[in-house]
Amino acid sequence: MTTEEASFQRVPVDEAVRLIDSGYQVVDVRDDREWRRGHIPGARHVPLASILADPHIHDFTDRTIFVCAVGERSAVAAEMAIALGLNGVVNLEGGTNAWVAAGLTVEVPGEV
Repeated sequence: MTTEEASFQRVPVDEAVRLIDSGYQVVDVRDDREWRRGHIPGARHVPLASILADPHIHDFTDRTIFVCAVGERSAVAAEMAIALGLNGVVNLEGGTNAWVAAGLTVEVPGEV
C-alpha cells in the first residue's frame, strides 16, 4: 500500500455535504460539552479520548467523515481509522465551525 492510499482526504463543507448525501457517516469526536452545543444532523458522537483509549471497540465503517471543532482532533481520529484499515476516510476542513459559518444547521440535543 502506498502512502497516498493510506491517507485520508481533507474536504471543505460543500464536499462534505455531497458525501453525506451519498451515504457517508459522520463521526463527531468533540467532547460532551461541545456536542451538546450542536452537531451535524445525524452525526454519531464518539469523543476522541474514547477512540484513543481503544479504537477497536467503535465499529467504524468505510466512508466516514470525522469532524471536531476546527479539524485537528478529527484528523487524529481519521489517522487512527486509516491505521485500522478503513477506506474512504475523510476529515472535515474547519470542522463544525466551518459548517456553522457556511450557514448549515446543527442539531442540539433536547431541542424540538
